[in-house]
Amino acid sequence: MPLPELTDADITLHESTRKARLKWVIVVDETLPPGRAANAAACMAAAVGRALPRLLGPDTEDASGVAHTGLPWAGCSVLATGAERLRVIRDKAAGKDRMLVVDMPGHAQASRVYAEFIELMGGTKRDEMAYLGVALVGPRNAVDRLVGGLGLLA
Repeated sequence: MPLPELTDADITLHESTRKARLKWVIVVDETLPPGRAANAAACMAAAVGRALPRLLGPDTEDASGVAHTGLPWAGCSVLATGAERLRVIRDKAAGKDRMLVVDMPGHAQASRVYAEFIELMGGTKRDEMAYLGVALVGPRNAVDRLVGGLGLLA
């Protein structure tokens, strides 16, 4: 499935994030402890940034001349739901056009060695996979239909 194309028209540095054509959300399992939820969100955000570097705004300087790395111009809501709805959202999103789907399998937090993570993933079928979170970037209306009604991570 192709990644969403970020055209110059998509990049809206001078408008509210609510007017952006693309929407970025991260949804995590509501039963995760705060540290594990933050870890899942941060890891997925890093993967989104690598996949869609134009989602990040330009670097900036403060009034003292100190440089600050650019942040996402589209913003990102971090939402929460139960494990079953998380799986449904992930599976439905994976079938949509122009939707970037980055998931956080439970295996990612079960190992501190990446090669072991790869091995665990290779031994787990899709229908047996447990997800801790999913990040979505896609057309606003499609993302809204998938995550409508979910609250912010508390």
